Amino acid sequence: MTVPRQSTPDDLPKPPENHRHMVRRRWVTAIVIVLLIGIPAGYLVISAGQSRRSGLDKELESSATGLTDAVPSRMKQRVFEVPIPARATNVRYYETSNWKSSRLYVQFNVTSGRLDTFLTELGSHRSELKEGNVTIAPRDSRTVGWDFVPTRVWSGTTHKQKDPRPTQNITVDLSDPAMPHVYVVSTTTP
Repeated sequence: MTVPRQSTPDDLPKPPENHRHMVRRRWVTAIVIVLLIGIPAGYLVISAGQSRRSGLDKELESSATGLTDAVPSRMKQRVFEVPIPARATNVRYYETSNWKSSRLYVQFNVTSGRLDTFLTELGSHRSELKEGNVTIAPRDSRTVGWDFVPTRVWSGTTHKQKDPRPTQNITVDLSDPAMPHVYVVSTTTP
């Protein structure tokens, strides 16, 4: 003998959806769609814009043919080991690269005390500056248009390091001892 099957709660007919519940369900669906599609799409648009601007900035930088009135990026400062001192003024730089070497040319004005800090961070010291010594090669000075005229008070040093770390040629114009003008050429070889 078989007993008729008992109805389960799933078999019971569902009550019709009321208007309030339908509106709430549609709002939840719309919010989920916005969160799943809208936010990633917005992120892609913002990211694409930033990438485009970055590419344009790099294109402008690589097309530069001389010193740029700006502070080199933190990455360039780390790679070439040229820490630009805080509150340095008239900061300008230029970078060149070829298969043999890469060079970063930097110039800036700084106070006497900050010059000492800069040299210390570089791994050098003011006592290593030799009076009357211009350590930047004529070829390098021509590249960026620096003119080391003999009427100025020049001091310079070369901070050599083991490869692959860069070598820095530093020349300082001490004509105004309170506000020295610093010229640096940092060279790295791959």
